[in-house]
Amino acid sequence: MNLGSMFKKTHGSAEKKAHGAGSQKGPKVPEGLLRKCSMCGAAIVAEEVREGYYICPKCGGYFRMGARRRIRMIADEGSFEEWNRDLAGPNPMEFQEYEEKLEEVREKTGLTEAVITGKARIDGTDAVLGVCDGRFLMASMGWAVGEKITRAVERATEERLPVVMIICSGGARMQEGIVSLMQMAKTSAAFKRHSDAGLLYISVLTEPTTGGVTASFAMLGDIILSEPGALIGFAGPRVIEQTIGQKLPKGFQRAEFLLEHGFLDRIVKREEMKVELSRILKLHEKGEWETVKSDRNSGGEYRCDPAQLSAWERVGISRKKDRPVGSDYIRELFTDFAELHGDRNFADDRAIIGGIGRFHGQPVTVIAQAKGKNTKENLDRNFAMPSPEGYRKALRLMKQAEKFQRPILCFVDTPGAFCGMEAEERGQGEAIARNLFEMISLKVPVLSVVIGEGGSGGALALAVADEVWMLENAVYSVLSPEGFASILWKDSSRASEAAEVMKLTAEDLKRQNIVEQVIPEPEEYTEKNLGEVTRIMEEKIGEFLIKYKVMTAEERSERRYERFRRM
Repeated sequence: MNLGSMFKKTHGSAEKKAHGAGSQKGPKVPEGLLRKCSMCGAAIVAEEVREGYYICPKCGGYFRMGARRRIRMIADEGSFEEWNRDLAGPNPMEFQEYEEKLEEVREKTGLTEAVITGKARIDGTDAVLGVCDGRFLMASMGWAVGEKITRAVERATEERLPVVMIICSGGARMQEGIVSLMQMAKTSAAFKRHSDAGLLYISVLTEPTTGGVTASFAMLGDIILSEPGALIGFAGPRVIEQTIGQKLPKGFQRAEFLLEHGFLDRIVKREEMKVELSRILKLHEKGEWETVKSDRNSGGEYRCDPAQLSAWERVGISRKKDRPVGSDYIRELFTDFAELHGDRNFADDRAIIGGIGRFHGQPVTVIAQAKGKNTKENLDRNFAMPSPEGYRKALRLMKQAEKFQRPILCFVDTPGAFCGMEAEERGQGEAIARNLFEMISLKVPVLSVVIGEGGSGGALALAVADEVWMLENAVYSVLSPEGFASILWKDSSRASEAAEVMKLTAEDLKRQNIVEQVIPEPEEYTEKNLGEVTRIMEEKIGEFLIKYKVMTAEERSERRYERFRRM
């Protein structure tokens, strides 16, 4: 649907209201340029909308755009090279008047089919670009659409290029019957080969993305972005309402709903889309690691006097409210961090932050268990006690890191995995077990740092690594001292005694070879002096990455297996 069809011409009172009834003040708008927004009803100037990313300047609503305008927004000027421009499909069911309908739409839109594909540069980075056009039979997917996308992805695989798809669709093209259905499998198969070649696919969902397109290539991106408020779903809202016999809640199947339920990585404003695509593409460019240099003495090995504090005192320090949290380390140690959301299954668990960033210019995957800085944030993040969705999100990002050969850095800080009925219903044990199962054989370097509490299997699920480090006053144990005392002695008041017995301090665990390094920290450690710790960590992380980079993937996997085999 083009811009004109989204507007209504203003007449009479609407135009008078916009410029002052009976008033001679203000410039007159030439006939035909003033329109009425179909979303908010405000009078707006069409040219202003065209120059403003097709967004209503009054309500901020998004108008649908043609594919060529999208390309001009995304691709560097003059860089787009179109492929298979004249490819058209048959009428496999000999559907009455289908061919006439196609000719009518082609004449109206200037397009041969509902998708444009080709090669472009996005802020200097080469990529294969596919853009659907909703004006062409609602961008429904018939043979020609599936074939154009498949050919583009196959060529991207041959030329080892990333793919960016800007998607909208009403779903399968009914007039082509079962042939349309087969395009779901065909396009998915092409993207599978592209993925197996270790190449990046970014899917951008726009209004609307529904039906068979949603159930195939639209939801297969390594990174899935969406415009705000876009309608995204398999079955249309009317179909669902008719099936279940009730009204759907406000916001159902909108982009924000999908983000909350774990199916999107990010929602990106239209005017920021090119910048975001460029950032993601550049984060997936390969480079060489540089040796990290620091103008500060790293402090060498563990250097504090363990006799200064009891184990129970260290437990208290690890839980202090003003102690730096996972997000602080991400901010201090990494640049260009792009948080990614969702487990692609049920929800986005805010108890775990994960995404891609740069460490000294090189892309890494970063995952952190996330405590808050106040009561509100802690409630939002469930006090860093992940649900199954959090562990599944973490594993999704780890497998993605493996595909793109990015090292993985994990920051552990949790009292333990969330204990609740909902967590059990959704498979908390299976989710943790799956992380242990998969992490042991990851083919990229994995480093885990316990920065606060390392509670039970909830911590271990992010700590099956090549090396595990601990901050000086962090703790890592089979469960909390309170729980230990309750189970073994039936008396939680003996928690301080339990802490001494459990051997949960950094010094205890270093002595047992459970952890490789202990990072010293200031006596009163808060966000204000975080830099004293991160400067030490920065140097040590650089050394870790250089050390493990020279190993083969098989050597890393075998070394990690042997690390845990000896325990």
